[in-house]
Amino acid sequence: MKHIIILGDGMADHAIERLGGKTPLQFADVPYMDMLARRGRTGRLVTVPDGFAPGSEVANTAILGYDLNKVYEGRGPLEAASIGYEMRPDDLAIRCNIITIADGKIKNHHGGHLSTAEGTELIEFLDEQLGNDRVHFIPGIQYRHLLIIKGGNKHIVCVGPHDHPNEPWEPLLVKPETGYDESKDSHKAELTAQQTADLLNDLIRKSQELLATHPFNVRRVKEGQDPANSIWPWSGGYRPSMQTLKELYPEVHSGSVISAVDLIRGIGHYAGLDVIKVPRVTGLANTNYEGKVQAALTQLYNQDFVFLHFEATDEAGHDGDLDLKIRAIEYLDHRVVEPIYNEVKTWDEPVAIAVLPDHPTPVEIRTHVKEPVPFLFWYPGIEPDSVTLYDEESCVSGSYGMLRLNEFMNKFMSL
Repeated sequence: MKHIIILGDGMADHAIERLGGKTPLQFADVPYMDMLARRGRTGRLVTVPDGFAPGSEVANTAILGYDLNKVYEGRGPLEAASIGYEMRPDDLAIRCNIITIADGKIKNHHGGHLSTAEGTELIEFLDEQLGNDRVHFIPGIQYRHLLIIKGGNKHIVCVGPHDHPNEPWEPLLVKPETGYDESKDSHKAELTAQQTADLLNDLIRKSQELLATHPFNVRRVKEGQDPANSIWPWSGGYRPSMQTLKELYPEVHSGSVISAVDLIRGIGHYAGLDVIKVPRVTGLANTNYEGKVQAALTQLYNQDFVFLHFEATDEAGHDGDLDLKIRAIEYLDHRVVEPIYNEVKTWDEPVAIAVLPDHPTPVEIRTHVKEPVPFLFWYPGIEPDSVTLYDEESCVSGSYGMLRLNEFMNKFMSL
C-alpha cells in the first residue's frame, strides 16, 4: 500500500453568518472530497499538543507522527534546512517575515504579498546594511526569510505577525521568556535571553528606517500599494534532532514532500523525505496546482509516501478573504484531489489517500486556532462509515472519532 497525504493548510473554519451559518468548507463545491468521505472513513484530529501554539510548524510535524516535546525547535531551523543552510551548534535560526506596518499597527504579515524576487531584493539589502559576524539575513521565499543570530538564546518570546493583524506593533516586540533560568540550560548560548531580545528589537527598528527609503517601497507608496517596511523575527530555535519517517514507520521505505513553504520543506528534510521543488509555486491561490499534482503522482509511483501541502487556504484565512478561501478550497478539490484520485484508482498497487487541514484559520478571526480538524481516509476496498460529506461538522460522526497527534499517522500507515 502506498500513501499520500493531501493537506490544505488552514482549510478548516467556523460557521459564518453570511454563508447561512455554514463554514467555507461546507459552502464550497467539493464533490471529490465529499465522495472520498462517502466512500471512505472519517474523523477528527487534535493536531496541537498541550502547551503549544497552533502554528503550522507544530501541527504538520505532529501530523507526520512526531512528538513535539522531543523535536520542536521552532520554524527557523526548519526553514534553514529547506533553503540549504547548515546550522552550526551556536546558531539561533529565526523565521524573518517582511511585513507592512501602518499607523503604528501590523497591517499584514506578508508585506503586500511580495514575490520571491522582491523579497530577496529587500532581505539582501538588509543583510548588506545590518549583517555582520553575528547577524545574517538569508533569502527564502516571498515574504518568508531567515535570520541567523550567532550565539543567540532561543528563550525569548517573539509572536507571529499573522496572529496579531491590526494590533500595535511596539507592545509585541521581543521579550525574554518569563521564568527561564539560564543556569539550568544545557545549551550555553553566548548571549542572554535579554541581550538576544534587545538585539532583535534593534534590528526591527533599524529595518523600518532602512526600508522606508528603499526605492521599492517608495514606488509602492506612490502606486497606493502596501509597502514592505519592516522585518518581524519569530519562532527561533537551534538545530533539531529528528528520526526519519523510515525509522518511525517501516512502511515508508522512500518518500517525498511537495510544498511552496520553506518550513514544510524543512520538516520533510529532517524527516528524511526528498524535497521536490516544482516551478511556479507561490503558496497562494495562483500556485501551479497541476505541476504539484504531476510531481506528486510521479514521486508516488516510484516511492511509498508523499506529503502534498497547499498553503493558499491559510493565506486567504489570514487575509480575511472569504471569497478567496472558498475558491482555494474548490481549487484543492477540483485541481488536486480529483486528478490524484482518478489516476491512483487505476494503479495495480493500491494507494491510500488522506485529506485534512493542519489547523483552522477562520477568516473572521484571521489567525490560527487550536481546535480539532476533520480528516478522511480512502483506499480501494475500505469499508465506509456513515459520513457522506467532508466538513468540520459531518466528520464529528466519523468512525475514527477523535484522534490525537501521532494516532493519525499510526492509523494511516496501518491501512
